[in-house]
Amino acid sequence: MKKNLLHTIKSTGFKTPVGYFETFDDKVLSSIKPNRKLKFAETSGFNVPKNYFKNLEDKLIDKVSTNDKTKVIALFSKKQLLYASSIAAAMIVFLNVFVFNSQPSFNTLETQTVENFLIDENISSYELAILLTEEELTEDTFVDYNLEKENLEEYLLNNVDIETILIE
Repeated sequence: MKKNLLHTIKSTGFKTPVGYFETFDDKVLSSIKPNRKLKFAETSGFNVPKNYFKNLEDKLIDKVSTNDKTKVIALFSKKQLLYASSIAAAMIVFLNVFVFNSQPSFNTLETQTVENFLIDENISSYELAILLTEEELTEDTFVDYNLEKENLEEYLLNNVDIETILIE
């Protein structure tokens, strides 16, 4: 119920005396007395021994210049480094011998890969003909006469534009 009437409140509820801000500066300046010492500022609360700053430099130099040899322990010893590098070398040899030892053979090459190679390398038909003998260059070697109805239909559907055939 009380929350429903919040939109009707027009004042903030805070009030200041009349003339408060006009006389504020004068009141603050009159309360400050220039020659008066503050009680809490007489001592800082910190004590320093006598002749502390005179002897400080000598004490620091004595502590720093002592020749105490400390034992230095290396994070990685030569022995550990040798073990780690030998393990890494063994892993590299293992990967090279067993994983990456797949030599491609002519039987594993795909026809498309060979065709792409020949196209990309700009090898002419004359250069290919030099590699073959006359016995290998017979027409029977290159042409497969398997002309079944399904093969012919599949070829025409995939490679020929039907509109062009109808127009001709």
